[in-house]
Amino acid sequence: MRQLTLATANFERHSKQTRRAKFLAEMDRVVSWRELCAIIEPFYPKGGNGRPPVGPERMLRLHFLQHWLNLSDPAAEESLYDSLSMRRFVGIDLGREPAPDETSILNFRHLLETHELGKPLCERMNQHLAARGLKVAGGTIVDATIIAAPSSTKNEAKTRDPEMHQTRKGQQWYFGMKLHIGVDSKLPLIHSMDTTAANAADAKSMGALLHGNETRVYGDQAYRGQKEVIGAQAPKAKDSRVIRVAWPSSHP
Repeated sequence: MRQLTLATANFERHSKQTRRAKFLAEMDRVVSWRELCAIIEPFYPKGGNGRPPVGPERMLRLHFLQHWLNLSDPAAEESLYDSLSMRRFVGIDLGREPAPDETSILNFRHLLETHELGKPLCERMNQHLAARGLKVAGGTIVDATIIAAPSSTKNEAKTRDPEMHQTRKGQQWYFGMKLHIGVDSKLPLIHSMDTTAANAADAKSMGALLHGNETRVYGDQAYRGQKEVIGAQAPKAKDSRVIRVAWPSSHP
């Protein structure tokens, strides 16, 4: 391991390990990142004559950080400059290199989408967690969140990302994509996820968020009228409720 620079040092006299820092330390310990990287390495770009690409493990860690902490691409880049615990988890030393920019983060997500790597990565991650006692219980909470994207044309094609769309939530307009997640109803464990354009209806991703062994399914008003989907994807679910989704207190 190369020697760390002073950029990673913490000279504060008083400090406290936050809940987020504890969570990231635990994920760093229990997950076999080398195995996850093996899934994407055959598709990951190799370095050429230009600037070498950011290593796949660091981009993969950052990708999971986005899902765990609900970060857009610009917010993920800025958070790395703002949070020492996040830099340590990803493996970024600002004394040697900058954090991956939002374009690099976007390109990595497109790489996973193009080669349909999201599902195998999520399944392998859950296997690691289940092997250490974090098991998916009988209930699933489904929900969706909007991930903002830059509305500018600061890219090679000088155009907006065609996969991003505009939508309105309340009185506020957003441009970007929508992340749909299925969360265990008892543990703070995301077991499935799906991505769509921001203007897609939440309910269309219901089937993709169920693992099939649920006995209960919870969701907000956006998931009303999905009994047929639940019956087909999770036949054991005798109880489905419309609730105001709230994360467990232990969720990072």
